[in-house]
Amino acid sequence: MEGSWMDHLSSAERTKIRKRMRSPEAYEKLRDKVKGPEDLKAEMKKSEALAELHFALETEKPMHDALKSQVEKDMKEQGIDGVVDTAKLSPEARKNLEQGKFTLTVSSHPQTHQDTLTTVPEGNVQEKIPLKQSFNDRYVGQFLKI
Repeated sequence: MEGSWMDHLSSAERTKIRKRMRSPEAYEKLRDKVKGPEDLKAEMKKSEALAELHFALETEKPMHDALKSQVEKDMKEQGIDGVVDTAKLSPEARKNLEQGKFTLTVSSHPQTHQDTLTTVPEGNVQEKIPLKQSFNDRYVGQFLKI
């Protein structure tokens, strides 16, 4: 099954949907948002892995510490801006990240609203700073191999 799920609708159903839409651009935008069974299966698998990782981070201190040390190592090698996914970082948050004063959790990304691995600096900083998608995928993949 290739293409969008909308491609598998009858032409009469697609016409009804198009009539509800004000413009072809709005229809195309809706069509792009609709997910097929393969997309949903992959998304559910990713959500399940993130839920397991979140539970492990909250309940298994050695697991949290090991992943935190890997993130710290990557921050030293790649730089903080190379690992975290944020345009601007407060000076206090940057200082805490540089000193390793942060915890890891799974939280909603502020822009995409999808669950992702985030750093939470200690202290008065109430920021949740998401990791870049490449690092997030790598860490989740490593977790699944355990």
